Amino acid sequence: MMTKIRQVLNRHEELQGVLAAPGTVADRELYTRLVREYQELEEIVGVARKYLDVAQRIEQDKTLLASPEDDLADLAREEIEELEERLGELEEQLKLLLVPAHPRDKGNALMEIRAGTGGHEASLFAADLYRMYSRYAEKQGWRQEMMGSSPTEVGGFKEIVFALEGPGAYGQLRFESGVHRVQRVPETEASGRIHTSAASVVVLSEPREVEVQVDPKDLRIDVFRSSGPGGQSVNTTDSAVRITHVPTGVVATCQDEKSQHKNKAKALKVLRARLLDRAQREQEEQMARTRRSQVGSGDRSAKIRTYNFPQNRVTDHRVNVTLYRLEEVLDGELNELIESLRADDRRRRLEQADLQEAQA
Repeated sequence: MMTKIRQVLNRHEELQGVLAAPGTVADRELYTRLVREYQELEEIVGVARKYLDVAQRIEQDKTLLASPEDDLADLAREEIEELEERLGELEEQLKLLLVPAHPRDKGNALMEIRAGTGGHEASLFAADLYRMYSRYAEKQGWRQEMMGSSPTEVGGFKEIVFALEGPGAYGQLRFESGVHRVQRVPETEASGRIHTSAASVVVLSEPREVEVQVDPKDLRIDVFRSSGPGGQSVNTTDSAVRITHVPTGVVATCQDEKSQHKNKAKALKVLRARLLDRAQREQEEQMARTRRSQVGSGDRSAKIRTYNFPQNRVTDHRVNVTLYRLEEVLDGELNELIESLRADDRRRRLEQADLQEAQA
């Protein structure tokens, strides 16, 4: 533990010097990357310094145990017991903070939301989820780009795909993948009966082009006219694009732009992300068939969260967290839920690392 602490403190101190250098400040991309790393180390450094302080106080108290004054030795013994308990707590915090982040946590994200069971109410819920994530993205300062959508005549979405570009977008949102369930009284329900409907969310890591090699010969590209809700024609030219990766059957469609070229570029971007997600899932299933996480394995069948309007309640079933602030959550206040999920993931990965170390 001490070795890791020293490494973190040394890197933190090194970054302070590098960030102050004129050459670093002049290189905006380098400066931004190093500032991000420095900020990520801040929390670890804060806990590490407390750990070192408590450890030093324990050593100082131990020198008093041999004191000829019994009262002083007794006080030192009592304080050592308290300090060792505190040291253990700080060590557990450090272990969690030092767990390596997911390799793609710092990257951009692609999100797909699809209406599930529940008809029109499900499509409206899909629109609610889209607004929730859009508001969250705004609060984070991320850039959003629409990749494709299938709106319904009631103002909802059968499907909507969008990109979120910003530091840590994928890391913040990757645990949102799964089936989201809503319980509320639809406006069209005269009897006031509560309906349950659902929408599925998929969060993909946006790949760099070099990561997913797509042979143009493996692609089938179809063009067609864009259409709006209820089959209304919204474009008189064949600008919509559907790309099929023939070897895998993976499909991506985009019709939001009037330009066929732009729609093709967006559809290809989504296709690459889906192919990367597919490759990652296949790899993880081969490596750990007995331990599939909700996101890692791609098994999105379980309902992960319930939004209950009558009780103003949001419950995440994976970490047993319940908030009675439904309106705030739907307005993008997701930090408490996201941090609970990330902390749970760190604990799980720490347990797995400890197990592997014990078996080695």
